[in-house]
Amino acid sequence: MLSPAQCRAARALIAWSKQDLSAASKITKATIAGFEAGKLSPGERTLRHIKRALEDAGVLFIPENGGGAGVRLAKPASASIDTNETETVQYEEYLKNDAPPGAGG
Repeated sequence: MLSPAQCRAARALIAWSKQDLSAASKITKATIAGFEAGKLSPGERTLRHIKRALEDAGVLFIPENGGGAGVRLAKPASASIDTNETETVQYEEYLKNDAPPGAGG
């Protein structure tokens, strides 16, 4: 479900401290530290809270698929821009050809 390495990597991706994750997941910092160090095996419910907090912050968990489990950042919602090409604006300064002769294109 969630490995200690995935948890550490997920926090690094979003630049969260253990305290940040603790506040977001409502799981104690000591539990998170023990889990990430491999000294503690939290219950499924605790791991679910940790994982959900990281996912809410934009982390995607990649399942074991032969290449190893991992994490990555989700695409931000603002990265998708809906354009209407009928409303495209051409600025005059971009319409002139300012390339030197023979530059091609």
